[in-house]
Amino acid sequence: MIIEQACSVALGRRVCAQGCVPPAIRVLVRMLGYIRFADQVSAAFGKTFAWLIMLMTFGMSYEVLVRYVFNKPTPWALDVSFIMYGTLFMMGGAYTLSRGGHVRGDFLYRLWAPRTQARVDLLLYVIFFFPGVLALIFAGWKYAAKSWSYTEVSVNSPAGIPIYQFKTIIVAAGILLLIQGVAQVFRCLLCMREGYWREAEDDVQETEDLLARQATDLSDAATTTAGFGGSARDAIRASTGNDAERGR
Repeated sequence: MIIEQACSVALGRRVCAQGCVPPAIRVLVRMLGYIRFADQVSAAFGKTFAWLIMLMTFGMSYEVLVRYVFNKPTPWALDVSFIMYGTLFMMGGAYTLSRGGHVRGDFLYRLWAPRTQARVDLLLYVIFFFPGVLALIFAGWKYAAKSWSYTEVSVNSPAGIPIYQFKTIIVAAGILLLIQGVAQVFRCLLCMREGYWREAEDDVQETEDLLARQATDLSDAATTTAGFGGSARDAIRASTGNDAERGR
């Protein structure tokens, strides 16, 4: 049913009675399905590991309390903060990529047409992104395997915090980036074909973006109201003028 609806919308005609679907439309629907799947996976991991912010806050608050109030610093706070922050940073990378949140030098990029942006993005994904992500996965696998072989612990504190499980995050983050990267390539191909970007579904937004959108909506509403008010005043004036003419 979804494929048939997509065919009808994309081609502007109904699918034939035998249920045949053009191959191009099948590819289109599968690409859209993969994009939705990758976005959902990235969002699930990103939102789950975002809770590490709360753990980091409580952990650091406890460390400050016992260090400066009770003069009994913990031996594990430094390592745990590194591990949690690194995990948050790595596991949130794919989610940030799906939302277009990574830093980019867009002083020229934003001036281009969407199709030009898509061509440049596609080229950069092929030349830089995928080789880098694949290197991250394979190199991370070697680091993690070696670390697991002797259950590596941190040397930064006397607590001996295990870090072999943390190095496994390198591989997991690389795989998530690879999955999301394929979805971004599909977005580029669709943009080159259609002329506009297919954005991810609505999600959490920055406060600044929300305030800017509200200000824009209020400005548009005020302009519309002023326009309606002006039209009403013009109509009243015209009606009054007509009545005066009739009176004469």
